[in-house]
Amino acid sequence: MFLPWFVLWAPQYHFPWSGAVAQQIEPNLSAFFNGIAPQSGDKDIERQAFDVASYGKQLGWLTEVVLGQLGRAGVDADAVEDALKGLEDTHQKIEALKLRKLKADMDRIGVLLETMKRDRPKEYALLARRLQDQA
Repeated sequence: MFLPWFVLWAPQYHFPWSGAVAQQIEPNLSAFFNGIAPQSGDKDIERQAFDVASYGKQLGWLTEVVLGQLGRAGVDADAVEDALKGLEDTHQKIEALKLRKLKADMDRIGVLLETMKRDRPKEYALLARRLQDQA
């Protein structure tokens, strides 16, 4: 005779490769952005810009605008306007990201300079002279 309440106390065994499975399907792109050379751009800004609009989306907008401006068949005026709007919105968002990063960097540099001025005045004076010579 089966008792329905017995299921509450029934032992559960999980053998290898059994039981609940969780799978992350979002790709990990950190290796891609870490591979960006410093002279090519800021990897953090690139990652954030990619979150705003992927490279494929941006390239698609550019393609529609160029083909639309050249009068190629298959690209209507509405698609060109939508693409221009997407590019303009993305540009504004990315410029805001850059400005926010610049302000954070300036704050961090200011704190470092104040600490250097307080703790290492000779080195601070040398750095100040070097910076003055470059200006």
